[in-house]
Amino acid sequence: MLIAPQRSALEDDAFFELPSCLFLNLDSSARRVNLMGSSGAAMARSKQIAVILFQLGGPDSQAAVEPFLYNLFCDPDIINFPGAFLARKTLARMISRSRAKMVRAHYAEIGGGSPIRRLTEEQGSALEAALQPHLSARAIVAMRYWHPSTQEAIEALESEPFDELVLLPLYPHYSFATTGSSLKEWKRLYKSKAPAHLVDHFFDHPDYIAGIVERINSVLLEVPNPDQVHLVFSAHGLPLSLVEKGDPYPNQIETTVELVRQLGAWTNPYVLCYQSRVGPQKWLQPSLTETIGRLATHGAKRLLVIPMSFVTEHIETLHEINIEAREHAEKAGITDFYLMPALNDSPLLIRALADLVLRAVGVRSGVASLA
Repeated sequence: MLIAPQRSALEDDAFFELPSCLFLNLDSSARRVNLMGSSGAAMARSKQIAVILFQLGGPDSQAAVEPFLYNLFCDPDIINFPGAFLARKTLARMISRSRAKMVRAHYAEIGGGSPIRRLTEEQGSALEAALQPHLSARAIVAMRYWHPSTQEAIEALESEPFDELVLLPLYPHYSFATTGSSLKEWKRLYKSKAPAHLVDHFFDHPDYIAGIVERINSVLLEVPNPDQVHLVFSAHGLPLSLVEKGDPYPNQIETTVELVRQLGAWTNPYVLCYQSRVGPQKWLQPSLTETIGRLATHGAKRLLVIPMSFVTEHIETLHEINIEAREHAEKAGITDFYLMPALNDSPLLIRALADLVLRAVGVRSGVASLA
């Protein structure tokens, strides 16, 4: 059974102008949201706000692959062990050189480079437009491992005056290796004292959840017998060493999957798995590859892979899933392999981001979370 996402209160432009309160009704759960009065909104509109959009980044050309990998593996949150600071740069150079040829080939198969910068900048432009009636805001992209880098974002920020900052990592689920790493780099480089507001997750925001459901339904509505398709939620993996240190990522992923299933109200069988493992250490299980093989062994023929924790298309969706996992599935006997498109500039995602910014600067109060 397919059920379209219920209409969120955030869908209506009029929502921004309501004078007192309203209820978000999503999956029969009402959440009170209080809004500031007109004087507070007017004060907010007079401010200049900078929204820093953090992302991992990706090589935008074949020549950029090896330096991108070097930056990635130089990150202490990626390679960390006792005494790692002594060997990290040497190891990063060795790993990036050894992996560069294979990774360049993968990027060549998806057009030569990553689309993540273009897609993130499109998200930034859409966010500015969504905020324009309520705030004077500029979105600035800060990529962790490629351009525009965190330092370049800071230079752009310093080129014009801003009253307040909103730090908005585009990782819906908090992890030490993503949000944590980006914020550490920001803290290391940014020396100004301008007031800053942090949004460190949005894994349970109603419009983010509705955006995923909308994307899933966009696929299921186009295929025959959609109730027979096995839903495979695939999240980026994480080393167990981080989970043992208290990383909240896997619990947040599980919550998102449950909220998506509740809102979607599908009867399809489903499974959660993880992808993108690198190195010999133990990672979250089961893996996407293992999951596909197991499902095929138990007679599954039709799969819809649903990328979790990604808000744009990039190498993990375009190659690891759409090429590598698809080939593996075909060899295992899967007859129909579908892939949910990433949210990219989905109006529901942009509405969620705009809502997060408005709450961060005090134009709205209350919590929109479902969890």
